[in-house]
Amino acid sequence: MRIAECATIIVATCTFLTPAKPQERIAVTVFENVRIFDGKSQTLSVPSNVVIRGNIIERIATAPIPTDRRVDARVIQGGGRVLMPGLSDMHWHAMMVRPTPAQMLSSDLGYTTLLASAEATATLMRGFTTVRDMGGPTFSLKRAIDEGLVPGPRIYPSGAVITVTGGHGDFRELWELPQSQGGTSRVEQLGGSIIADDPDEVRKRVREQLMQGASQVKLTAGGGVASPFSPLDVTTFSEADLRAAVETATDWGTYVATHAYTPSAIRRSIAAGVKVIEHGHLMDEPTARLIAEKKIWLSTQPFVDLGGAAMLPPAQQAQMRQVVAGTDTVYGFVKKFGIKTAFGTDILFSKPLAEHQGQGIVDLTRWFTPAEALTMATSTNGELLALSGARNPYPGRIGVVEEGALADLLLVDGNPLEDIRLIEDPANKLVVIMKDGIIYKDTNPK
Repeated sequence: MRIAECATIIVATCTFLTPAKPQERIAVTVFENVRIFDGKSQTLSVPSNVVIRGNIIERIATAPIPTDRRVDARVIQGGGRVLMPGLSDMHWHAMMVRPTPAQMLSSDLGYTTLLASAEATATLMRGFTTVRDMGGPTFSLKRAIDEGLVPGPRIYPSGAVITVTGGHGDFRELWELPQSQGGTSRVEQLGGSIIADDPDEVRKRVREQLMQGASQVKLTAGGGVASPFSPLDVTTFSEADLRAAVETATDWGTYVATHAYTPSAIRRSIAAGVKVIEHGHLMDEPTARLIAEKKIWLSTQPFVDLGGAAMLPPAQQAQMRQVVAGTDTVYGFVKKFGIKTAFGTDILFSKPLAEHQGQGIVDLTRWFTPAEALTMATSTNGELLALSGARNPYPGRIGVVEEGALADLLLVDGNPLEDIRLIEDPANKLVVIMKDGIIYKDTNPK
């Protein structure tokens, strides 16, 4: 091979491997002639103009933007399109979306993080500017996104899921029992979940997650679908265990959320001081009333089919059918008792399912109006994120288009309050995607 040919190959290879240039924040961005869904209202605003300075929404007005504010600004002509808050997902697993369980347990963490990085960029391009990660070693991915190395959503990380021996999240095989003194399983080594069987051990594991930067902490108070040895009806942590976690998180200025489907798991969590229940699909009416009376948050998902569970063994598929059967009941309780409810998807081990992340918001319209569904996926979720208090990695208002709020914005080609299925087609219908004042996509017709 000639030297010139070698040089050509080297240059081409280097060009291919050169990382994309990080997006730069423009000092001032102006959206002109947009109708605003502010994240709360049932209707759109009149034609308006929005000024973003840095990463903050500085001004919203119907009058023309003064010339001095347009100087050196990037002006986006909305053409009457809808400007709305970025979407958020309150039950996401950034590290567990693309790999199968076997791939995750057998791969090194570096590869899994790179895989999650690609998924994080895809998540942002679907219009989800914030996710609340409910289990997995996402701390390095979050740091890379925050430093501008990788395009992706804001991540509110929980760190490793804290579980008990045989609980949801204990992915050990039976041949690994009994666990040797001081031994750790593969999933614990990776930081996906960790086992704690008494209050002191719970405190230690909670502190470890907070030490790494967790914004909230997650424990599994009952059985689940995806774990092989945790039937749905099982209640796991004792009240003393859960209380130890709550006390520790409170000392750090944040809160505990528990994975809990059944009345028993939910009630024990509430008695221990847990602030957020994840899932809750098998609750009964007295438990739903208790959640409302105690002003406990419900972070649930509109499961309407087997979804990713279709790849699981028959016994676990049967458990998922129980959960799906409870979806209509739980949203009925939400409406009947006025339970404060956040939206999430809990998509696991399936890139194709993740590509339809927005479908979950559309599915909410089985029980809610499009405006109510979009409110849940924007401003209501933003209220839940604020529970992280002192551990909030992104202080500021999220999920609203208001003066002083963080500039996470979507420009939609169409009116999602009339046709919410626009959210299902982000590639064509989300013409501008802005996160933290930075534009990551702009296909708006000039």
